[in-house]
Amino acid sequence: MKITRPLRTCLALCLLTLAAFGQNPSILKPPDTPKHPVTDEYQGVSVTDDYRWLENWDDPAVKQWSAAQNARTRDYLDHLPSRPAIQDRLKQLITTGSASYFYLTFRAGMLFAMKYQPPQQQPMLVVLRSADDPASAKVIFDPNAASAKGSLAVDFYVPSFGGKYVAAALSENGSEDSSAHIFEVATGKELSDVVPRVNFATGGGSIAWKADNSGFYYTRYPQGTERAPEDANFYQQVYFHKLGTDPKQDAYVIGKDFPRIAEIQLHTSDDGRWLLVAVANGDGGQFAHYLMDSAGKWTQLTHFEDGIVSVKFGVDPALYLLSRKDAPRGQILRLPLAQIDLAQAKVVVPQSSGSGSNESDRASIENFVPAWNHLYVIDIMGGPSRVRIFEANAPDRTRGGPPPTLETKGELPLPAISAIGQVLSIGGGDVLFYTSTFLDPPAWYHYDAASGKATCTALFETSPVKFDDAEVVRDFATSKDGTRIPVNIIRRKGTKLDGSNPTLLSGYGGYGISEKPYFVGSLARVWLDYGGIFVEANLRGGAEYGEEWHKAGALTHKQNVFDDFLASAQYLIDQKYTSAAHLAILGGSNGGLLMGAAFTQRPDLFRAVVSYVGIYDMLRVELDPNGAFNVTEFGTVKDPDQFKALYAYSPYHHVKDGTAYPAILMPTGENDHRVNPMQSRKMTARLQAASSSDHPALLRTSSSAGHGFGTTLDEAIEQDADVLSFLFDQLGVKFVPRE
Repeated sequence: MKITRPLRTCLALCLLTLAAFGQNPSILKPPDTPKHPVTDEYQGVSVTDDYRWLENWDDPAVKQWSAAQNARTRDYLDHLPSRPAIQDRLKQLITTGSASYFYLTFRAGMLFAMKYQPPQQQPMLVVLRSADDPASAKVIFDPNAASAKGSLAVDFYVPSFGGKYVAAALSENGSEDSSAHIFEVATGKELSDVVPRVNFATGGGSIAWKADNSGFYYTRYPQGTERAPEDANFYQQVYFHKLGTDPKQDAYVIGKDFPRIAEIQLHTSDDGRWLLVAVANGDGGQFAHYLMDSAGKWTQLTHFEDGIVSVKFGVDPALYLLSRKDAPRGQILRLPLAQIDLAQAKVVVPQSSGSGSNESDRASIENFVPAWNHLYVIDIMGGPSRVRIFEANAPDRTRGGPPPTLETKGELPLPAISAIGQVLSIGGGDVLFYTSTFLDPPAWYHYDAASGKATCTALFETSPVKFDDAEVVRDFATSKDGTRIPVNIIRRKGTKLDGSNPTLLSGYGGYGISEKPYFVGSLARVWLDYGGIFVEANLRGGAEYGEEWHKAGALTHKQNVFDDFLASAQYLIDQKYTSAAHLAILGGSNGGLLMGAAFTQRPDLFRAVVSYVGIYDMLRVELDPNGAFNVTEFGTVKDPDQFKALYAYSPYHHVKDGTAYPAILMPTGENDHRVNPMQSRKMTARLQAASSSDHPALLRTSSSAGHGFGTTLDEAIEQDADVLSFLFDQLGVKFVPRE
């Protein structure tokens, strides 16, 4: 998944002046890396891997090699004169930052939330009376008090019916290997129940309470000797835990027939009568749904081939379904709970036309929220959001009669080029919604359905920087096949386009995850103040224009993502925003794969690269647990056509000896269960052996982090300071501390 926090929080507080040259510290020679060739055959093609031995983290030689790489990276970074001042500025900014509230849940008239209050290491789980009364926030669980190192994190939480209890999935050191802990909301007291393995980085995890609060349904991974060791992080199933009992006695509910790579999410209707189980077939976008009634009877509502990607309970009572079958931009169906037969579902919100010159004409339904007498439909339009409001027209639905019809009642008032992070029903048709732009701090708003007015709540964030002199230019690059690719360019008004501006380009392009506007805050302020430019590209592989946009960058079409990114970089150069000597790129996870493909296909196009927790060996990635879940998104070497596509772009296999590669920094974490750190180890070794330039290829491995989730604040600051120092040095930017 996308990792962007280090970029988005760290570039905030620095003053820059352009310099003709970087700081040019001496860089130690990389440690000796022997080659131990291993040859495999895929679809009749022999492929030799010189660094297979670096995959084995249990080998002391691998740990010794990694430690030597870390020592080399630290020697370089710690000798950059500006690094201590950069780190100090980061700490100063965070100390004065405002609190933020996210992942809100409304239950029994109470508002639950994760609250992050710097300079704490981790967010806290709190409950509030309302979004207009942050002073009422009461801490239910504070991981900072529970762990002296701040290494404990809340991966997710679920309040019980009536709000008496809350279940929280807790993990350490960014591992995402969670156990469920139960807390009394009124007192914060923890119950004795601890249910292991409810969440992991492969299939995620979920919890849904029973209506009487006697216990909860949860996702359970194999335990003990139930499965072979290689299957320990697969075959997720649903179990029920009764409070006060031994988890070893928990009862199986459903899941034995689910795929090995099932990813399960649980949802309960507001009255507690129905349990909905959503099953993803890996990461490729296929879903099946199962429904259990109060008598324990199961009905399979949808199959993978039905194209239903989301199902939610309405208050009709009915189910609302987001379908992409024959509707790649999405349409919403309604199905009464009295007749659970998908064939009886009726379209209540059709898909957009897909034609016309405006991006709104190509809008894709991203999500929806049923509320009393209302339906809120969240659309994505190439990146920015809109929210359409529909009102149900049915005089008395509680007494039967015809199903309701939906009438359009306008849209939520959103700023231009903004994004919706969450829409939360809070009763009576009202909602809270979280919105952000590139240049404005995010905030929670309350929409009153009766008056049709939206007001900002007290849950808003503040920033020490302003952007009155800045603008967002939303333009389009033309990809290799002629597809228009949105690029969001943040710059100062009147910026001179002479090719000399230091520019940072970022993108993702995968899993149907869209790059939406977010507040870049200090990052943009720093770059803009000294002629810098920041650019976010909306690449295929995401869902910015619906499922067709996603599929155009998945499986055998993945090269389109890299073509889109390279076209975006070339556009910035052609329009004289920057030049190759002043262009840096940054991405993480699937975005790290993007970085690897970009600099191996066009090493001449970039001066510096930061690639977090990336994937580089596309022929071996599916052998890792989470890599198997990615097969439905990336493909498999077992399929001839998919192997051909994978091998054609696999970054590790396209590093060429004697090529002048840009400067490259690869941060990774020892506890990453989403992307095996061996990917970064092997890619670093290959680059160090092949590059003919004097630019460094650096590996940074943290022993206290994983894929990025649950990382402590101190570790994040350390990493951000390293990234900033690296970019400043390589782009020839001199850091000048603020007086």
